[in-house]
Amino acid sequence: MSKPERVAEGVYIVGGPQITDGRDCCAYLVDGGTELALVDTGLGYSARAIVNNIEKLGLDSSLLKYVIVTHGHIDHIGGLAYFQERGARVVCHELDRDAVAGGNPKLTAAGYYRINYRGVPVDRFINGAAQDVAVGNTVLHCLHTPGHTPGGISPYLDVDGTRVLFGQDIHGPFDPSWGADMKQWRNSMRKLIDLKSDILCEGHFGIYQPAAKVRSYIEYYLAQHS
Repeated sequence: MSKPERVAEGVYIVGGPQITDGRDCCAYLVDGGTELALVDTGLGYSARAIVNNIEKLGLDSSLLKYVIVTHGHIDHIGGLAYFQERGARVVCHELDRDAVAGGNPKLTAAGYYRINYRGVPVDRFINGAAQDVAVGNTVLHCLHTPGHTPGGISPYLDVDGTRVLFGQDIHGPFDPSWGADMKQWRNSMRKLIDLKSDILCEGHFGIYQPAAKVRSYIEYYLAQHS
């Protein structure tokens, strides 16, 4: 297993297939100084390991105030109850409410992993095309990027002249039964390209940089699903 590591100033990877559990999505941490935010949680079995990884980085896990949900699939939301019980506020888009809060198994894809998911109350819903979430002295811009799911979001931040994008599950898969929409997805990918991000923190395959590789990664999947 790899160790948690720094991605950019104030951004870390703390969970994922090579760090915590092969079934986890990549979980990223944003350090806003007085507050921390976790972007996705993994399947749930590794929640305590993610906390330990935060501590290994020399950060205070008690400052974890937010979990930003990029979309409502179980490998991204399975640890929400654990982190909420520790005091973190759950943030997700309104259009993935039925998965995250309602626990609809068709929408969470929990059956694929043969586990049960207990829906959690959402503390803040993102509505519309974009909203900002302040994390201490840092701002996460939460861009609505539907396609993989109806309420998918792609948060990004700018730090020291570097734009870091959390573009989870750009690669898919796409199943209409959980609300996937290829036309919306293509439009969302074009929005991500327009951001001209320097670093991509992807949902399962890790880190892509510099900007040319970020663009190439997104364009590759657009070409696959043209």
